[in-house]
Amino acid sequence: MGAGDAGRGRRAPGSGGVRRGCRRAYLHGSAVLGGLRPWSDVDVLVVVRRPPTPDERRALVRELLEISGERARRGPARPVELTIVVQSEVRPWRYPPTCAFLYGEWLRDDYERGEVPSPSPSPDLAPLITMVLLGNAPLSGPPPAEVLDPIPPGDLVRGIVAGMPALLEELESDTRNVLLTLARIWTTVATGVIRSKDAAADWALARLPAEHRPRARPRAGRLPRSRARALGRPPAAPATTRRPRRGRDRAPDRARRPG
Repeated sequence: MGAGDAGRGRRAPGSGGVRRGCRRAYLHGSAVLGGLRPWSDVDVLVVVRRPPTPDERRALVRELLEISGERARRGPARPVELTIVVQSEVRPWRYPPTCAFLYGEWLRDDYERGEVPSPSPSPDLAPLITMVLLGNAPLSGPPPAEVLDPIPPGDLVRGIVAGMPALLEELESDTRNVLLTLARIWTTVATGVIRSKDAAADWALARLPAEHRPRARPRAGRLPRSRARALGRPPAAPATTRRPRRGRDRAPDRARRPG
């Protein structure tokens, strides 16, 4: 399945006000880099003229809870990771950029309790925007190079390593995905190129001492908890055991594992 399959028949999710203000929507992550699995996220970046209001952010969360992931209220579906940025916040580029809205299934438990994501500085928008530009897969609007500035190499490295402390906290609970993300961080820092998680794992394995290679062959894609149990694999710990709870309208913990 490629970018066309992931985006076919879809429009970028969002409340009416956000849709009217939406300038551009772009696929990124495994849908464009390769390695998209049946349970992989569909990663979407939406570029808007103005930040969504609190009511619009709340409506977006409600809508995404209906349609995203194995716990979707309308029935199991492919998980969606939706990131919204205001164009003036990322063009001209400056670091750290601000994320106006983030939804991901690892935050579902927080959102089902009524918490709403609020705008916050987001260093990992640097690798995300780099993936968007590399993938060049618009769902709506012109090519991303007409909307977004390229990310300076130094900011790409700063952004991709910024989440490592929080990432390492999840090493025991979500080992495969953490190792894949660390492989991507390593290859990006070393080469300046963002690869798919499978390609990054192959790159990293070739550079590990031989005695570590047999135990370090994770493949990309997070398994849903039900699928993990069916395959006899321990599922990742739920979000409530991994992240501290914050206020109801708060900046999300952004230790995501992109793509």
